[in-house]
Amino acid sequence: MHPNKALIVIDLQNGLETVGTGLFQLTDVLSGVNQRIADYRTNHLPIIFIQHEDAEIVAGSQDWQLFTQLDAQTEDFYVGKTHANSFHQTNLKELLDSLSVSELEFCGAQTEYCVDTTIRMAHGLGYTCFMKRVLSTTLNNDLLGAQTIIQHHENLWDKRFLTFI
Repeated sequence: MHPNKALIVIDLQNGLETVGTGLFQLTDVLSGVNQRIADYRTNHLPIIFIQHEDAEIVAGSQDWQLFTQLDAQTEDFYVGKTHANSFHQTNLKELLDSLSVSELEFCGAQTEYCVDTTIRMAHGLGYTCFMKRVLSTTLNNDLLGAQTIIQHHENLWDKRFLTFI
């Protein structure tokens, strides 16, 4: 792994699971994310947890908390956000600059909202972006099933906005 790389874990919070039918293959996603976290810990690379907050997911509430299955530690970095773009009105860019990070690996929820928006923004800011397949999740919606949404976005991202590892 490169010393200028960070893992970005987006919105894997209790409040997303309580909506509708539940996040697609959440157990598998959390297991895969924890494997990525373990790799980053082994290589002494930064892990950054992004936590969404709004009227329904109130900062500090149970819904706002990260899933307990995640290996989140006090030495990790935490960034709160109020927009789908994890860079919008947050200190994420400043944090990455202070850590001399130029390569980002992404995982988290929801695929078509916060994960997609943050990947595209990071790409636009010049970061080299990576992802392991099926480590984002989302909910079924009125138009598409979660699996289709994930496959569609992975197809769009591939070799355009990021590289799959």
